[in-house]
Amino acid sequence: MNRINPLHVGGLLIMILIFLIFKLSGVKNELLEVKNDYKETLIIANELNELSKIYSDKQELKKSLNRVLRQSSLRSAYISKKFGKSSVVISSESMTQTAINSFMTKILNGSYNIVSFKIKRLSAKNVSLKMEIKW
Repeated sequence: MNRINPLHVGGLLIMILIFLIFKLSGVKNELLEVKNDYKETLIIANELNELSKIYSDKQELKKSLNRVLRQSSLRSAYISKKFGKSSVVISSESMTQTAINSFMTKILNGSYNIVSFKIKRLSAKNVSLKMEIKW
């Protein structure tokens, strides 16, 4: 009676084997989830890197903004710009409908970080504008 029955040892080994198989399948599923999360994180990181390249180039943003403000359709609007360390404030006391349409088309289609934006209607064809763009 002091001996261990070999059938008990074999049963124990089979139970341990079944337990390890279930654990291994769970770990495989976790590994697949982590791989998918890693791929998603990598895609988001690449997108953020591209966006930071677009929005962080201060000199390029200044050049493109000056190019927009030098348009011939905006000369009659008397747009003033005040450059700060981290932003620019663009304002105009009176802009015509065509000038505001041209300006807004260029600004909204560009890659600018618009922080504040205020348009006030002065008359049927004129508006005042104040906008702050950060970089």
